[in-house]
Amino acid sequence: MSNPHDYPTVAEYPISQRWPAQHPELIQLYSLGTPNGVKISIALEELGLAYEAHRVTLADEDVKSAEFLSLNPNNKIPAIIDPNGPEGKPIGLFESGAILVYLAEKTGQLMGSTPTDKIKVLQWLMFQMGGVGPMFGQLGFFFAYAGKEIEDPRPRERYINETKRLLNVIDQQLEGQEWIAGEYSIADIAIVPWLETVAKFYKADEVTGLAEYKNVMAYIERFTARPAVQRGWAVPPSQNS
Repeated sequence: MSNPHDYPTVAEYPISQRWPAQHPELIQLYSLGTPNGVKISIALEELGLAYEAHRVTLADEDVKSAEFLSLNPNNKIPAIIDPNGPEGKPIGLFESGAILVYLAEKTGQLMGSTPTDKIKVLQWLMFQMGGVGPMFGQLGFFFAYAGKEIEDPRPRERYINETKRLLNVIDQQLEGQEWIAGEYSIADIAIVPWLETVAKFYKADEVTGLAEYKNVMAYIERFTARPAVQRGWAVPPSQNS
């Protein structure tokens, strides 16, 4: 049974009414320059897949619009439509981890060379989805954003300490190797944008002792030096095109 939210063409997806496709033959990316958002633009750049990017802000008028909810009922970016999905039919997807797996399997790249490699990549992808993303996100809320006004120090302390714990896990895993699961993979694309966020958006590098994690710091530097990563961070543009 086909997904009732998938349609015969990109133009027939309700989201196209608000963000019309100029190139419906390409993968359609609905995103913003957040850690989760850039995972997909970086992956698309690394994989050499042609795509069209649409800027979807975090404002309710965008992510809670009927058009966006028709593609992602969880009202979060990123989401994609691939007009050339399985069996040649369009497919719409949300959840950044699921999209990364889909794109890697579509191209046969960035997911390891053997079945063992693949499950190791998935292991570290799940580590990011279940740990790094949620915990770092709470750090941002309680340290840098609205939650910093809360007088009770316990939430802030909890997420600072949990961020440190996760940084230590990553630092130890990187001992003696360049990438988190061996070869460069979608797991790195999932993890490093969140590592960058600690200093880049939250200004929490001092309180988390980020610079003390030497392997992590070198990891971030290796990742950000990649041309595809630099291109992916700039997608979508700051204004709708």
